[in-house]
Amino acid sequence: MLTLDTSALFAIMRADDPAHARIRAARDEDPGPYFVPAGILVEVGYLVESRLGLAVLENFLSDLASGAYSLDCGEHDFLRIKELVHRYANLPLGLADASVVACAERHRGRVLTIDRRDFDLLAREGTIIVLP
Repeated sequence: MLTLDTSALFAIMRADDPAHARIRAARDEDPGPYFVPAGILVEVGYLVESRLGLAVLENFLSDLASGAYSLDCGEHDFLRIKELVHRYANLPLGLADASVVACAERHRGRVLTIDRRDFDLLAREGTIIVLP
């Protein structure tokens, strides 16, 4: 089980991204499921549509619709997200990254990301593992 953050999804969708092969390999080594927290959808949508185009966004939406990625709404995570945002206000962690952490904590704690700066700090709590 993996929880993907925005940077990992973006790298997977962008073949010329320097981290593309490494992130795809890390994802493919895990049998899944692959969770996409609802808290990052707008961020992913904006980046993909503005930088990669509508066709790539439509492919991502098809992946969500087909179950290639499992949308995790995390409706019971808001208190944990609030706690993380408050505790790490100096990062700033923000809603998107905090939703990734909360989702990962419920699903064996594995986060696939390129953005190690913030997530490595959170991993020191022992509730998540940052990949690759």
